[in-house]
Amino acid sequence: MDAEVLQAMQRWPDVPAVHGWLALDARGRWRLYPQGGGDAPDAGPGETISNEQILRFIGRNYAGDEQGRWYFQNGPQRVYVRLEAAPFVLRLDASGARLETHTGLPVRTVSEWLLDDAGRLYARSDPGPGGIDDRDLPALLAQLRDPAGTPLIDTLDDAPPPRLAHPALGEAPLVHIAAADVPARLGFRPRPGRWLESPP
Repeated sequence: MDAEVLQAMQRWPDVPAVHGWLALDARGRWRLYPQGGGDAPDAGPGETISNEQILRFIGRNYAGDEQGRWYFQNGPQRVYVRLEAAPFVLRLDASGARLETHTGLPVRTVSEWLLDDAGRLYARSDPGPGGIDDRDLPALLAQLRDPAGTPLIDTLDDAPPPRLAHPALGEAPLVHIAAADVPARLGFRPRPGRWLESPP
């Protein structure tokens, strides 16, 4: 986190946290709810934040707590984030050979892949739990291999392989899972506000 943010937290340690103001969509876009209410079940998409300076500030000061809630530390105030998919959105980097988070962190290792019943791919990665950006999914599926060396994209209609290998990320198990069970498996809370699901 930024030094100024850490200093503000020390100076004003009792500023109440807020919910319902910020969301992260499945493509890694930050969404703002200027009137609040973004954690309600019927909340709309919110307003996309496009200012690069603000996006970098949010990214540098974004973290998760011990209860699986993810937040943006805005000076002394913690702003909890509603997650559409996962705490991180993982994309192929500029080389097309490695993954990085929507905040620009490199992904060096994946210890588990999860494929849900809606066709979304997730990873338990060293930065944290991430969902693969759907725009990069076909290219990543072509890079992931089953134990026989066949690209995952060619085996999706067959029996699911037990493990996957990637040239830059190593080998890890593949788990097939219901979409509703992903947050508990990866240890995060999608809506850390008034409308809470059970903690993971």
